[in-house]
Amino acid sequence: MAMNRAVFFDKDGTLVPDIPYNCDPVLMQLSEGAGEALRALDQAGYLLVVVSNQSGVAQGVFPESALNGMWSRLQELCFSEEVRLESLYYCPHHPSAKIAEYRGRCACRKPASGLLRQAAADLSISLENSWMVGDILNDVQAGRTCGTRTIFLDIGNETEWHLTPKRMPHHVVNNLSEAAAVILAVDSVHSRKLEVTV
Repeated sequence: MAMNRAVFFDKDGTLVPDIPYNCDPVLMQLSEGAGEALRALDQAGYLLVVVSNQSGVAQGVFPESALNGMWSRLQELCFSEEVRLESLYYCPHHPSAKIAEYRGRCACRKPASGLLRQAAADLSISLENSWMVGDILNDVQAGRTCGTRTIFLDIGNETEWHLTPKRMPHHVVNNLSEAAAVILAVDSVHSRKLEVTV
C-alpha cells in the first residue's frame, strides 16, 4: 500500500500567532507567510496535518466543543489561501488539570508522539518520510520520537531550552516560508538520489 507524506504543524505560535489559550475564531489569523508556505507544500502533494496541545480544555478555560469552531476557522483561513488541511489532532489533557476527567499523563500531549502516531495510522502516513514543524522544542521531540524529520521555528517562543538528542531539530528556520523551502529542497534531493539508485 502506498504511504502518504505529511507535514505536521503545531497550531499556536506556528500556524497562527500565539495567544495563550486562544480558541476564539474571531482572534485567529494565519501567521505571516503561512498561506504561501502551506500552498507550496499542498501543491507538492504533502498531507497537511495540525497537531496541537489544547490544555485550555483541561484547565476549564473553554469546553472541548469549542475546538470545533477553532478548527472550522482554521480551515476557512486556509481555504482562502487555496489550501486544504487534512485533519486536526489535539490533546485536551494536562497532568495538573482543573477538570478531573482531563487530568493525568497521556500518550498524546506533546512532547509525546501520540498525536502524530494516530494521524499516521488513520491517514496511511509514512512518518520517516514526513516532517514536524513547530515553535518549541516539545514539537521537535514529538517528531523525533516517532521518526519524522523536524524543523524548529525559532521566533522566540521557546523559553526552557532543555536540550537532549531528541530535542535537537534537524533544521532551524525563522518563518514558515523558510520551513517550506527546506522541506521541498531536502525531499527533492532525496528523490533524485532514489532515482539514481533505482
